[in-house]
Formats: sequence, C-alpha cells, structure tokens
Amino acid sequence: MAIEKPNSVSRLEEEKQWQDGHHLVLFPSPFQGHINPMMQLATLLHSRGFTITIIHTQFNSPDPSNYPHFNFQAIPDGLSDAQTATEDLAELISAINTNCEAPLHHLLAEMFQLILVFRESSCEPIMPLSFVTIASISLFYEKGYLAGQGILQSKRTNVSHRPAPDSEANLTGLPVRIKDLPAISTSKPDAVCELITATVNAAKASSAIIWNTSECLEHSTLAKVRQDYPIPVFPIAPLHRYSSGSSGSSSLKAPNSVVYVSFGSIATIDKAEAIETAMGLANSEQPFLWVVRPGSVRGVEWVELPEGFEEKTRGRGLVVKWAPQLEVLAHPSIGGFWTHCGWNSTLESICEGVPMLCWSCFGDQLVNARLVTEFLKVGVEMERELERGEIERGIRRLMVGKESEEVRERIKRLKEDVEGCMKKGGSSHKSLESLIDLLLSF
Repeated sequence: MAIEKPNSVSRLEEEKQWQDGHHLVLFPSPFQGHINPMMQLATLLHSRGFTITIIHTQFNSPDPSNYPHFNFQAIPDGLSDAQTATEDLAELISAINTNCEAPLHHLLAEMFQLILVFRESSCEPIMPLSFVTIASISLFYEKGYLAGQGILQSKRTNVSHRPAPDSEANLTGLPVRIKDLPAISTSKPDAVCELITATVNAAKASSAIIWNTSECLEHSTLAKVRQDYPIPVFPIAPLHRYSSGSSGSSSLKAPNSVVYVSFGSIATIDKAEAIETAMGLANSEQPFLWVVRPGSVRGVEWVELPEGFEEKTRGRGLVVKWAPQLEVLAHPSIGGFWTHCGWNSTLESICEGVPMLCWSCFGDQLVNARLVTEFLKVGVEMERELERGEIERGIRRLMVGKESEEVRERIKRLKEDVEGCMKKGGSSHKSLESLIDLLLSF
C-alpha cells in the first residue's frame, strides 16, 4: 500500500534533511488532546535545531499548512466510517494500532535507508522515546497491580472479588480511590488490558520517557516512576508555555468574574444534560462564556437552549461554538473554569492561575480531577450527574465566598511554582536541557 505524502517532499529534499543534522520523527495519537501537546513538543525541539517529521494517520490528521517547517508523512489507517464515528474509544484505538502497524514499519524502514546512505556507521536501530501527555500516571504503570486486585480485568484475570467501581476506598500504595480510576466503556475489555500492557511494555523498552507534567505538580508520582522505570524521565511541562504567554488583553468584565465552560474535544452530553447545564448557569447569576462544540450534544448538531434562558442571561452570558482556550484563560475577566479535567486543559488553567470546577467524564479525567481538588486543592469537584441545583452550587463555591478566595490564593501560588520550574535552573528547564543532550547523543 502506497504511503501518502501530502506536502510532496522530493527524495533529494528528504536526503538533504537527513544530511543537515539531527532528525526527529514524532507520531502522535490521532486525538486532539494528544496531537496538540505533540505539536507543541515538535515546535519546541525545532526551535533547538532539530529537523522534524510528523507521521500521522488519515483520521483526524493535523493541517501541514499550520507547521510549514515540518515534514508530514501520512500512513493509511484503514478505518471505516463506522469505526471513526464510534464512541468506543478502546475499540477505535485498537483498530488504529492494528491497521497502522505495517504501514508505520514500512515508512520507518524507508526513512532508515536514508540514514544509511549518508552514515554507514549508523547501523543501530533508531532509539524510541515515549511521550506521555497525561498526569497521575501511577495507574498507567501499575496495570499488573490493578489486575491482581480485580480492578482491571480481562477474561484471563483470575480473581474472586472485584471492588465496587464507586468505592471510596483508597488503592494500596496509590494516592487515589477506586472510584477515581479511569472509566473505560468498551465492548472489548480484553483489548483494553492488552492495550495497557503493550503501552507499559513499550515505555519500559524506550530510551526515555518525556512527560507533559512538572515536579511541582506531581513530585511523588514522578519519584515512583523513576523508581520503577530504569530509564531517564523528563518532566518538561507546561509545553504550551514555551511558545505562548498570557494575552494581557483588556477586560470587558470585572477581573475574576467570568466562568469559562468547556468540556474538551471528545466529551458529549445528552439533551437533558444540556438543559440542566443551561439552567444551572442561568441560576448561578455569574457571568459566563459557554463553549458548545457542534455535535457535543448527542442527537443534535447544536444545543437547544431552554425557554427563558436568553432573557435570564442577557448581558452576562455568551454561548459560542468555539473559543481560543489559551487566550480565554489568560484573560483577566476569567475567574473560573468549569472543565472536564482533560490534562491539557488542567495544565493551561494552572498556568493562568484560574481555579477549576471539575466535572470529569472518562479516562484519566477522573484522576486529574482528584489531583486538582484533593491534592493540589486548586478546584472544587462537582458530582458526575448534571443537575441544575448542583451546577448552581458548584459555580457559587468556585466564584464567591471564603472557599473561593482560598482556592484562588492556592492556584496563584501554584502558578508561580510552575513558572519557577520553567526558569533557568528550574526542574522543567533542567529536564528539557537533559533531554536535548540525550537526543544529540544519538
């Protein structure tokens, strides 16, 4: 099967790129929450003199025109329309891994031949590095422990007791409750176990692991990772701050007065939940900016706002299809972020000193919410069932009163800590320099 090359790079141009110096090949998982930080990493490494090639699937592919200095190589993913539309993420990821394995190996073999043309001594395999974009990864590498406890099971897991998924009990040796474990709804639980096992094994076989987190956020977890993984670990977050900063734009509302509401690029709600969300925002009496992604309300293309909503929120509420999140969070009017707790959103909110109202949906979001509310204490948690009274109470807790003031002060200090990590001599800065040294040593 032919390899597509959207930017039509010629063979001579490719050969010159390999001659010019160190060339990095990055292959992001084809989901927006993974593509964004991978492109931020690529931009950072390109600024340090590396040539960048991005391998990507046809599904949810990045736009090469946004990154004119990178070389893009598409590989066929063989996904059907039904597969790309599925809500079973585990099944989709499994299909991508299976379908892309051979095309990826073929493309890498072609690239490796280019290396051998100019560097006959370079006959050792290219050394892979794992790039991890989620936090609280104690769950990630403790897969064997979780299976042994009956929490993560396949048909081949032999346990006599499985703890209740809503249990408040803490996991032995881990700073999370059973109810905080990543929720994975799938018709193929065995595939999930196999996927996690393969991910853990691949990380252990890597030359290093790059983490989109920092010491000041997850010091204890990173210490355990270093203990269990005998390879270099580079926590270099926050990646988005290497190429952007606060907007410093003028304020249209009072400082720290507006609630920003966005549930990311994947999460969906039903019509009833959309109505409860709308009425909760209306009844909170707080100014808000609500991003409703087209298709994010199941069964309709756009949210159907309840009667009286517009009149009740006129002058203090705005509903939009999209907003530039980094710029929004940096705006002085934004005083709170009602978020699904995806890791990118969590990092961005911390970096701008914006307290969070945490409503986690699935995957690592549950663990991230626990980190934000119970360990860092820079946000408040809302029950998973969307109900207007609960929403109103959650927003008021976040925005007004003594608890709000305490959370706001803590996240202000945490923002300063993260900024310190990025300065020369800080932990993220030192990790980045060590990573560059490692890459240059190949």
